[in-house]
Amino acid sequence: KFLPGRAVVEAGTVDYTTPEAAQESPLATRVFSVTGVTAVFLGHDFVTVTKTEATDWNVLKPMVLGAVMEHFMSGDPVVNTPRQAAEVDADEDETVTEIKELLETRVRPAVAQDGGDIVFQGFEDGVVYLQMRGACSGCPSSTATLKYGIENMLRHYIPEVREVRAVEAY
Repeated sequence: KFLPGRAVVEAGTVDYTTPEAAQESPLATRVFSVTGVTAVFLGHDFVTVTKTEATDWNVLKPMVLGAVMEHFMSGDPVVNTPRQAAEVDADEDETVTEIKELLETRVRPAVAQDGGDIVFQGFEDGVVYLQMRGACSGCPSSTATLKYGIENMLRHYIPEVREVRAVEAY
């Protein structure tokens, strides 16, 4: 997780898992140019980088930091086509609205501190489907976070919630 000391993306998060997908982002493209980088995740005020197992953080860290600093000194936009904030669905179920509100106010800030994000994917038959992104994607403790932290909190505030399940990124 790298903290450039300024806003990275204004709304939401952006997850790039390949250099090809990152073409819309000059920042992500610069970071992907560093050998050993396998994913770039942009949050409100941070950049999370995933590396190959064979790459040593001690070697990678100064090169990624240099790419991030170089980007912000260039004046280039972070993303060429700014993403729109998610629209609110007027027909959205009250329970879904409550779930999203709790995720936004209580869960996302905590997950962001670890360089990740959590995205609501759906609610069906008492099951909340969530996707972990950034540093939290594939992290062994993310399963425990989902089951014991998020599930317990949602069940406490919203009786309709029975379970939380992780959805894998495609």
